[in-house]
Amino acid sequence: MIDWANFTPWLSLAGGLLIGIATALFLLVNGKIAGISGIVGGVLRFAAGDIGWRAAFIVGLMAAPLVYGLLAPLPSVRIDARPVSLIIAGLLVGVGTRYGSGCTSGHGVCGLSRFSPRSMVATASFVSAGVITVFVVRHLIA
Repeated sequence: MIDWANFTPWLSLAGGLLIGIATALFLLVNGKIAGISGIVGGVLRFAAGDIGWRAAFIVGLMAAPLVYGLLAPLPSVRIDARPVSLIIAGLLVGVGTRYGSGCTSGHGVCGLSRFSPRSMVATASFVSAGVITVFVVRHLIA
């Protein structure tokens, strides 16, 4: 169900364009793919000489909403799930990114833009799994 009162297609388009431009510039300037699971995984592996840019990328991701909050009010956050459900979901996402050799940002944004066949299959799998999960949780279980 679309919340038409708060539906912002132009802002959503602008956000998508900014993400696309940022990932393209990241690839052009650094020669690296802006996949979050790969970037975070590289920090956890402690590769010598490779941690600086990864740490800066992660700090930038965390600082961006804080800077935005100084300029405009942050939207309210409402999570309709129990903490146990969130922990299980987070673990499943982590396992999925390992099996899929990347996350939605790496495959969906960066991989599709490079016409990577592996990313096309991975993104189709992510979307299909999401559709099936929503259907099962909202219509079969609830």
